[in-house]
Amino acid sequence: MSKTTPEQNKALVLEAFDTLFNQRDYAAAERFWSDKYIQHSAHIAPGRDGLFNLIRDLPATLRYENQLIVAEGDYVIAHGRFTGHGRPRAWIAADVVRFENGKLAEHWDVLQDEATKAESVSGLPMFGDTFANEQ
Repeated sequence: MSKTTPEQNKALVLEAFDTLFNQRDYAAAERFWSDKYIQHSAHIAPGRDGLFNLIRDLPATLRYENQLIVAEGDYVIAHGRFTGHGRPRAWIAADVVRFENGKLAEHWDVLQDEATKAESVSGLPMFGDTFANEQ
């Protein structure tokens, strides 16, 4: 059984997300996701195929950008932005991934449309230094 460190897991998540979401290299992405991948997201069909098929159905302009990534043990949380998915607003996501045998084995997420400056009660952007309508 291959055991990875939290630092290795963070690097693997960033490489996996770039490979699937930005490069759309499904064959290469298979090496990151377990063939027994468990999907907890309410908007994605079960398993690795469910995730890959969702990405295939989204516009080729889809992009993932990471802002923060933390890891403890076999878990990684990535705070990022998904753009180019064909919806009016970018999605701000907190993706939680569990690793097993060096692969992404389980996933949960929290998604929210990115707020504009007018919508932000705190007066701060949800991602980076600018608001959704200032990009």
